[in-house]
Amino acid sequence: MKRILCPKCDNYLYFDETKYVEGQSLVFVCENCGKQFSIRMGKAKMKDIRREEKHLEESSTGEFGSITVVENVFGFKQVLPLQEGDNVIGRRCVGTIINTPIESGDMSMDRRHCIINVKRNKQGKLIYTLRDAPSLTGTFHNNEILGDRDRLRIDEGAIITIGATTIILHIGE
Repeated sequence: MKRILCPKCDNYLYFDETKYVEGQSLVFVCENCGKQFSIRMGKAKMKDIRREEKHLEESSTGEFGSITVVENVFGFKQVLPLQEGDNVIGRRCVGTIINTPIESGDMSMDRRHCIINVKRNKQGKLIYTLRDAPSLTGTFHNNEILGDRDRLRIDEGAIITIGATTIILHIGE
């Protein structure tokens, strides 16, 4: 399954790319907003995108680390860099301003779901703290739900679940 983003309303549309050949043009109509748009199937562009994603993944675990997002619906993977201070994590939506937006069709993920705070201790080591934003469906760390006022220190490889989406923490250098 392949998914594409509507250029007008940011709604995802899904189709089976194996039924089409390279160079074929496809026309879609978004069921959400009615926008009509087309794409051209091609392997060359996909190879460039995959190469760019790999380069981004290698370079994004920078000074403050990153999170790897695996959307459970279709296994869509994203690598998002973290910054010092509060990293507000949630579903990307037009009009919602957050600094770590996840492109997802997962409606069980809030627009402002959880917050990962990155700060340095007195020795200069990075400390990562997770808390719920608060969200409607809750934030889970290793299948344990966080309370409304809970602050949890997390380390490399921490598995966080928000809605039907899994996030893996990669700490910085």
